[in-house]
Amino acid sequence: MSGWTDAHCHLQDRYRGDDESRGLDASEAVRRAVAGGVTRAVVIGTDATTSREALQLVDALSTELDMRATVGLHPHDAEQDVAEIQALARRGHPRLVGIGECGLDYYYEHAPKAAQRVSFATQIALAHELDLALVIHARDAWDDLFAVLDSEGMPPRTVIHCFTGGPAEAERCLAAGADISISGIVTFKNATDVRSAVLVTPLDRLHVETDSPFLTPVPHRGRPNEPAYVALVGECVAGLLNLPVETVRRQTAKNTARLFAISG
Repeated sequence: MSGWTDAHCHLQDRYRGDDESRGLDASEAVRRAVAGGVTRAVVIGTDATTSREALQLVDALSTELDMRATVGLHPHDAEQDVAEIQALARRGHPRLVGIGECGLDYYYEHAPKAAQRVSFATQIALAHELDLALVIHARDAWDDLFAVLDSEGMPPRTVIHCFTGGPAEAERCLAAGADISISGIVTFKNATDVRSAVLVTPLDRLHVETDSPFLTPVPHRGRPNEPAYVALVGECVAGLLNLPVETVRRQTAKNTARLFAISG
């Protein structure tokens, strides 16, 4: 079944790891994605280097697959200078569709909470300034996340990527105006909260993603994730919603095109 969109993946060299045999070669990953029925993928930046690489990759590989890119500073790296991200975004690029991933991560707290909040607020402002979608990373920080969003104003096109909350958090996100993106976590045996969140999310607010090379869905656990596996996420979502897989494929692709203002 063709026509899947991977709403969030990382194909940059940074994510291949020290042992490249265990990582992803972007060209090979794109070829396997096309063979697996993927027609669009959004490559996500997490710092200045990976943001530049995301733009370079979509330039190089979009003849095979419709690829778009975002630029952003991940909360883990919130102490880095966000000015490089601002400059890169303001320079413009025909395939630049979003700001992020950015947000708050209090589970690992690799950067101080205060620095995370400042970096997040700055990137929300950038999304508003450039009328780009906002891609949010949120983990164990819901109250502060919404406090910052309330202060800066939720951009009209916002998504909580790799959603890890339960139905209460999903309903809070939806009420605030954000979409929900579901990763391979939904296929994990212990992901009861995420599956429950899917059940309270309207189909026209759902996206499917791989977050490659992380969070490989069942039955491919133990190997790097890649965009070719996004159909497994969509099939799991379809089963939960008791809908035809084709309905989920078509609607999630439409949702992601709307989120990132992609025409055609």
